[in-house]
Amino acid sequence: MTERTFSIIKPDATARNLTGQINAMIEEAGLRIVAQRRIRMTQEEAEDFYEVHRERPFYGELVEMMTSGPVVVQVLEGDNAIAKYREIMGATNPAQAAEGTIRKRFAKSVGENSVHGSDSPDNAKIEIAQFFDEADIVG
Repeated sequence: MTERTFSIIKPDATARNLTGQINAMIEEAGLRIVAQRRIRMTQEEAEDFYEVHRERPFYGELVEMMTSGPVVVQVLEGDNAIAKYREIMGATNPAQAAEGTIRKRFAKSVGENSVHGSDSPDNAKIEIAQFFDEADIVG
């Protein structure tokens, strides 16, 4: 089933010029990048995006990290895109990520883990809508 998912290439990865290498891994996995934009996330955007984690101890650090530099927001499309992207991202903790995954190759730590991907169809829709209009997506 063709579906869409949302991806963020985080500041720790954009600072190291990894966007092209990460995009290559996404495309090699059979996903298409149907929308992409490099932005500087505002404090408000980061707080809204990570609202679900507001009560967690790492929330402040997460917001600070996500606003520390440019990010690349993306819409990915393909068969089972959500599960497929989560598989190629690898585990949140890069020490536990499988060989050949984005986080195993590029993440610095649990906090600076290079990429974000939606975890469900509902969240994918919400996350995409936060950064893209339907007209931005060329599928």
